[in-house]
Amino acid sequence: MPAPRKYPLELRERAVRMYRTTEPKPVIRRMAEELGVHHEALRNWIRQAEADAGERGDLLTT
Repeated sequence: MPAPRKYPLELRERAVRMYRTTEPKPVIRRMAEELGVHHEALRNWIRQAEADAGERGDLLTT
């Protein structure tokens, strides 16, 4: 059984969507603070979403 997630999936999806649709791109650390999540968690979510969208070649897709 996998470990429980610290942040709900809905929060993760909303945070990534907010980051990707905001222009100019917000500072990840500040945005994470506003959302109440750790900045590295948000950075990883964004990187994974970019990989899943085919925008990054250095990570595996989910």
